[in-house]
Amino acid sequence: MRLTTNADGGSSERDRAISVLRHAVDLGVNHIDTAAFYFSPLRSANELINRALAPYPDDLLVATKVGPGRDPAGGWLPLARPDQLRGQVEENLRQLGRDYLDLVYLRQHGLDSIAEHFGALAELRDAGLIRQLGISNVRPQHLAQAQAIAPVAGVQNPYGVDYRRVQDGFVRSCGEQGVAFVPFFAIAGAGREAGVSSAEGEDIVAVARNHGATAAQVRLAWTLHQGPHVLAIPGTGNPDHLVANVAAGALALSPEELALLDAAEGG
Repeated sequence: MRLTTNADGGSSERDRAISVLRHAVDLGVNHIDTAAFYFSPLRSANELINRALAPYPDDLLVATKVGPGRDPAGGWLPLARPDQLRGQVEENLRQLGRDYLDLVYLRQHGLDSIAEHFGALAELRDAGLIRQLGISNVRPQHLAQAQAIAPVAGVQNPYGVDYRRVQDGFVRSCGEQGVAFVPFFAIAGAGREAGVSSAEGEDIVAVARNHGATAAQVRLAWTLHQGPHVLAIPGTGNPDHLVANVAAGALALSPEELALLDAAEGG
């Protein structure tokens, strides 16, 4: 999303966004998260990715999401019906310039059961349009519903050191089931699309100072320390932030620091 829109809400600079994508791959990033509904009046995340990275490296996984939609003016549409998901998958294929999609998440909103929607995506996987399936914005019961239909490669939910920690058990359960957990808003927390909304807690700042790191890097490092099945997808269109985000992957937090962060931020 940050590839298409600056923090002030304006459209991004095309050449800068393309440069960020290419540099990310040069730095070893092999997992990019996108969606056809990530666009601004002048930019489409999928088409930027296509322009920057096609032909795609063999080891690069591009994940996308279906379910939500937006009209040409950017307004949100009702959640797609199961019979509309093929059109969304084909739109992602077209924009990305792919014959198949590596990983497609069903991003749900307000459904008690995702079985019908997920079943439609499973049919598209069987048809060869999708390699792996995931689910997003879900509860544990949704994972069970999906697993009864087809294997789930990943769960993508909002989660961070001080955000949605009620999901701690769900995160562990995903690991036990061999399902990747891919949190978004790991840096932004309750600020969501607007970014971190308040001053950082003193414990995050203290840990950052110990490592000569930023608070954002500590947030990412904490996320990655939650288990080998936990990934991070910090969005940015800023070349400097890209380098800092990647460097956070090498930040080793001690057991004492992890305990401090857990205790201070609500465990």
